[in-house]
Amino acid sequence: MSKDKIIKVLVCKPGLDGHDRGAKVLARALRDAGMEVIYTGIHQTPDDIVNTVIQEDPDAVMLSILSGSHNALCPIIMQKLKDQGIDDVLVAVGGIIPDEDKPFLEEQGLKGFYGPGTNLSTIVEFVKNNLKR
Repeated sequence: MSKDKIIKVLVCKPGLDGHDRGAKVLARALRDAGMEVIYTGIHQTPDDIVNTVIQEDPDAVMLSILSGSHNALCPIIMQKLKDQGIDDVLVAVGGIIPDEDKPFLEEQGLKGFYGPGTNLSTIVEFVKNNLKR
């Protein structure tokens, strides 16, 4: 990636979880770090997220899931991205992700797991240092 290119990040809330304070705080931190951020809002379906990825062509997708549905939703999102030939986008997930679920999610192609209380600069640096393109 060119040093002049602005990193574009989607922040998404898949599923029925209505708590989006953390997603909004993350979106602001990424924006303040100089990234272009699109926050898709709450109650996004996997199809909504993938369609937004197709339309917006982000460098990274940050999923925020507090409802415990990460093992159900993340594999669907990753498969739908794969079905569209999208494999060069960093996808990470934040929220309540038990350690025992992380290996399964990594197998699905997710990289990066951040729970409540994570220092925002840690997530910003993760995005900067782990882009696939």
